Amino acid sequence: VLDTRFSDIELREEDGIPTEEFLESCYAIVPVLDKLGPTVFAPVKMDFVGNIKKINQKFITNREEFDTLQKIVLHEVNAGVAQIRNSATEALLWLKRGLKFLKGFLTEVKNGEKNIQTAL
Repeated sequence: VLDTRFSDIELREEDGIPTEEFLESCYAIVPVLDKLGPTVFAPVKMDFVGNIKKINQKFITNREEFDTLQKIVLHEVNAGVAQIRNSATEALLWLKRGLKFLKGFLTEVKNGEKNIQTAL
C-alpha cells in the first residue's frame, strides 16, 4: 500500500505541481520496483532513484523558491541550464519517461500479460 500517491497531490492553480509531494510519491514507488523484480527492474530503479535525487538536490537548495516543479524548470530555463546534463529539468524529463514506462508495464500485467518480457 502506497502512503503517498500521485492522485493525492493537489495542483496549485497558478503554480503547478508541488515539488515535495511529487518527490514523496516518486520515492513511494521505489519499493514497488523491488517487488516487481529486483534483478529485472534494477536498471529502472537506479535510473528512477538517480533522477529523483537530482530533482531533490535542486529543491533543497531553496525550498521556498522551488516549491513547485514548474518553478524549478522555469528557473533553469531562464538561467540557461535546463538542457545541461544532470539538470533537474533533464531529470524530470527522464523521470516522467520512467513513470510512463512503469504505467505501461503495469497496464499490460493488469490486462493479463503473464510474460514479463512481453509486458516490458
